[in-house]
Amino acid sequence: MKKMGLVQYVVLLACLSLAACSQVKQETVSSELPPTPIAVDKDYHSLANPEQVKVKHINLDLTVDFTKQQINGTAQLEFERVQPDVNTLVLDTRGLTIFDVTSGGKSVPFELLKEVPELGAPLKISLLDDVNVVTVAYATSQDASGAQWLTPAQTAGKTHPFLFTQAQAVHARSFIPLQDSPQVRVTYNATIRTPPELLAVMSAANDPAPPRDGVYEFTMPQPIPSYLIALAVGDLQFKAMGPRTGVYAEPSILDAAADEFSDTESMLEVTEKTYGPYSWDRYDLLILPPSFPFGGMENPRLS
Repeated sequence: MKKMGLVQYVVLLACLSLAACSQVKQETVSSELPPTPIAVDKDYHSLANPEQVKVKHINLDLTVDFTKQQINGTAQLEFERVQPDVNTLVLDTRGLTIFDVTSGGKSVPFELLKEVPELGAPLKISLLDDVNVVTVAYATSQDASGAQWLTPAQTAGKTHPFLFTQAQAVHARSFIPLQDSPQVRVTYNATIRTPPELLAVMSAANDPAPPRDGVYEFTMPQPIPSYLIALAVGDLQFKAMGPRTGVYAEPSILDAAADEFSDTESMLEVTEKTYGPYSWDRYDLLILPPSFPFGGMENPRLS
């Protein structure tokens, strides 16, 4: 009997020890995972302040420099004051060199803050009381995450370089200072300056047969989020597939591309029968060089 009592005592002690360890472990785990409230109206992938001052329209005047692998120029931003007493505009940037910020015809104070990993560096701009426009003079870096510079060897034609941008998901801030969040939808105009032998196209209204003079004008009248802003520059030609559809591609693959997507206009017509008139004017396609690493991107007016 004494031996059985000792065994029972040892077993009981072991059970109590395990229970105590289990309780401590549960308490430790629960203390390591406190509930974290998430604000439904906050974009955690942007450092901008659209809840206070929101950008509504952007005018771009940019030069594409293949030698330096750099985009430089100005971004003029028109904004509205959501909170009238706020006099600071905060923009998202990543790897940009900011030369100057002007408003009302004169330079205004600005500060490029410390870079935040993955998000970039917020640009704080002091606003004038009676002016709702600022112009930022800037240049991109060679390693801008949203700008892909291809050598001639990486293209189909092997003769000219090529540039395309990819703004999704948070890369627009690497080639334009803006509020890089789907919360903010903007219209934009752009003047793009390129080497005269190359053509620029954008996710905007494109002229299918512009003069090849190295200066190209674009307008996007519908408000879009920043991740849908796109630019490409290269040895491109255009071929129509219908009244509202066509392809841009390098000359050596233009006919094959147009043949591959020849049903685009008829598909657009069938879709309109179900969902109503197409609201974006044209639906053109840009066929990128063979080294393009993505499947595709649904940019408006030019996918």
